[in-house]
Amino acid sequence: MKKENLDIKENANENKNSIESNKNENINKKDYKNKDNNNDIASSENENNDKVETNKSRKKSFTIIGISIWRILAYFIIYSVAGYIIETIYGIITKGVWESRQSFLYGPFCGIYGLGAVIMILFLHKYQKKYNALFIGGFIIGSITEYLVSLFGEMILGVKWWDYSGMPLNINGRICVYFSVFWGFLGIYLIASLNPKVDRLINWVKNKFKTYRSLKAFIITVTVLLLLDCIATGFAIEYFLVRMIVKNDIDVNNKEAVVEQYNKIYGNEKLSDFIYKFWGDKKMIKTFPNLKVKDTQGNIVYMDSFLDIQPYYMKVHDKNNKNSSEVEEEIRGESQN
Repeated sequence: MKKENLDIKENANENKNSIESNKNENINKKDYKNKDNNNDIASSENENNDKVETNKSRKKSFTIIGISIWRILAYFIIYSVAGYIIETIYGIITKGVWESRQSFLYGPFCGIYGLGAVIMILFLHKYQKKYNALFIGGFIIGSITEYLVSLFGEMILGVKWWDYSGMPLNINGRICVYFSVFWGFLGIYLIASLNPKVDRLINWVKNKFKTYRSLKAFIITVTVLLLLDCIATGFAIEYFLVRMIVKNDIDVNNKEAVVEQYNKIYGNEKLSDFIYKFWGDKKMIKTFPNLKVKDTQGNIVYMDSFLDIQPYYMKVHDKNNKNSSEVEEEIRGESQN
């Protein structure tokens, strides 16, 4: 009997111990699960916070007519480069020469294409499938942009980039109905077909960057370089035209003010050395082969006519087998028109 009682007690103790161990295991499992759940909750909260912060940062990004400033800057860069390529190919086909068609001293950018594309996209992107609205909008917006660019270029830089005076239905030689119709059709193609592809390209580039911040840093860097390039171009063209007018005694309006400006600029030895080193005659004519001014008689005077410098990089072909002087005269005549 005593042995049986002892066995019963031992079994009872073993059962208690097994129950307690099971309880401890269950408690440990619960604690482990709770820890996992807490970690999952914490990680999900962190992910949500990251998403919220990203969304907040994107919501805070400045927009113009529903388009973020970063995408607008990207548009300007892409279409400026595309414009440079188009203009260069057009010059080769129509004039037979490979000449500079860039808007700035450094870099393959034709700014009027970038500016025109950005303005059209801003005002017309909501009418992607309405072709009539795109044509009318392109006609009006393209014409206004072209007129203002021509006006400001002449007012600020003293440069006349184009002249449509010989074409029908023109306004001050800055715009004409022929190119306004072209802007209308371009508005349809740009918004309905081309720009959606550019948007896909921009999105693809965005995915290649590890963070949204690094993409913004890249766009800011390119934009700042473009701005500095634009400022340097303005000074370089002004200094070049001033010295060409004075040295070649070109009779322009406000000649006395131009002479005074020349003495002030080139009387500074350090500034003069810098200008001749980086913005000399060859650099300016090669970069801007059609620079010209209007004299007091209304004649267009080309700067390269005073310099023994070839205004283009190379001749690709002779148009209609004409000699070099005939090609030069035709180039000049087309630029004047």
